[in-house]
Amino acid sequence: MKGGAKAASELPPLVVNYAGERLAGVDEVGRGPLVGSVLAAAVILDPTRPIEGLGDSKALTAKRREGLDAAIREQALAFAVAEASAAEVDELNIYHATHLAMRRAIDALTPAAEYLLVDGNRLPGHHLPGQAVVKGDARHPAIAAASILAKVARDAQMVELDARHPDYGFARHKGYPTREHLAALERLGPLPEHRRSFGPVKRQLALF
Repeated sequence: MKGGAKAASELPPLVVNYAGERLAGVDEVGRGPLVGSVLAAAVILDPTRPIEGLGDSKALTAKRREGLDAAIREQALAFAVAEASAAEVDELNIYHATHLAMRRAIDALTPAAEYLLVDGNRLPGHHLPGQAVVKGDARHPAIAAASILAKVARDAQMVELDARHPDYGFARHKGYPTREHLAALERLGPLPEHRRSFGPVKRQLALF
């Protein structure tokens, strides 16, 4: 989903081709990890209740993300978080599973969105009109809000998985293929929550 080598400050100003109030920002988290769902969020901000400090979720501390997550849930006109499971990632591939999660989040919005701003360089195949926005989580507050909701939700899933399987270190690496995670995979083998189509997991499955 992420695309473009330039920093957000070097990109041209974002021109949004929609003037109404039900514009939904859409973003995802979890394309790169070896375990768990890919999560997407969609957010329609309320122009009468602006939220200070929205930005790229990856550039925020966990404490700041959690505070903004609460503010978004309290002040947004609508929000939704949805996912595509590890099994769906394996069945569809990560690209199509990511778009599935996005469509599910968009469809869960109440009131419904009228226009989409989607982080990245591709729209997710939803029937609503919209724009793909490279580095959108740093360029539009609604996309930033979506990135924060998705990140906080997925991190919470990894903390919960860590509580059930503490030897893998999920609370620390959040499922990404770090040295710690790869060593645990080699030592303990994959869990049912691991994505079997991803190379490091597939290789370990062949050995167990």
